Amino acid sequence: MDLGNLTRVSEFHLLGLSEEPGLQPLLFGLFLCMYLITVLGNMLIILAVSSDSHLHTPMYFFLSNLSLVDICFTSTTIPKMLLNIQTQSKAITYAGCITQMYFFILFGVLDDFLLTVMAYDRFVAICHPLHYMVIMNPKLCGLLFLVSLIMSALDSLLQCLMVLRLSFCPGLEIPHFFCELSQMTQLACSDTFLNNVVIYFVTVLLGGGPLAGILYSYSKIVSSIRAIPSAQGKYKAFSTCASHLSVVSIFYGTILGVYLSSAGTHSSQSSATASVMYTVVTPMLNPFIYSLRNRDIKGALKRFFGWQLQKGQSF
Repeated sequence: MDLGNLTRVSEFHLLGLSEEPGLQPLLFGLFLCMYLITVLGNMLIILAVSSDSHLHTPMYFFLSNLSLVDICFTSTTIPKMLLNIQTQSKAITYAGCITQMYFFILFGVLDDFLLTVMAYDRFVAICHPLHYMVIMNPKLCGLLFLVSLIMSALDSLLQCLMVLRLSFCPGLEIPHFFCELSQMTQLACSDTFLNNVVIYFVTVLLGGGPLAGILYSYSKIVSSIRAIPSAQGKYKAFSTCASHLSVVSIFYGTILGVYLSSAGTHSSQSSATASVMYTVVTPMLNPFIYSLRNRDIKGALKRFFGWQLQKGQSF
């Protein structure tokens, strides 16, 4: 290919989940509802934790941050998708695509790190209960979150800088509903060997590392639970980490399902459809998983809305 024909494109076109005109109103309504449920559900978690002093503990500190990250994670892709459907335009500027990619990677990796930190929190709570408040002190919790944020920001910056060095042919169409890193790399006209090496290395390091940490934490948790003599004690210990384990299973299960299915079908369109699971469905389900079986969250919300109702009636 003549390198002289390679130019810095001004915009890309997001093909979305379907190009059928008749499906666009259905997709708009479905994703708008899912987005509103995600934002509302996670905002209620943040509200419950911040309004109740009984929930100012390490576990709920990380949970409220996870809810905030989930809102941001979903907001990087769905509003642009809804706007494109509403305006019947598939265009996204080059700068907008890079910006969307940066924040998508940032919040996606931060989500991964927070789930790992929460696994460590459950490990300390169950395996070292007498030293829990000493080990998981506010300083360590803040440090863990800060380190997770910095590492996520550095990773997203690295990946975007690697994409910025690529050249693209004019008139590029992305078979996705957002600027996904691997799709962008595949569409480049210049050599992408170094980009692929960085992507695989970072995926193994920042994906496999946290997963290994989660598996190690839960192996120790299971050993500690099995050592508890009473069945009631075992159930109580397991119930404290059941919600987190469910979220971890859905998060990693959907991501692995996306990449395994796309590798098996070699279809970009099926990969885009499968990506909905971890970009939209998982953040939407997290509030339900953490609140339905959590008496503390439900109690905090009841007290908050009960207090607001009494405050409103007093005027």
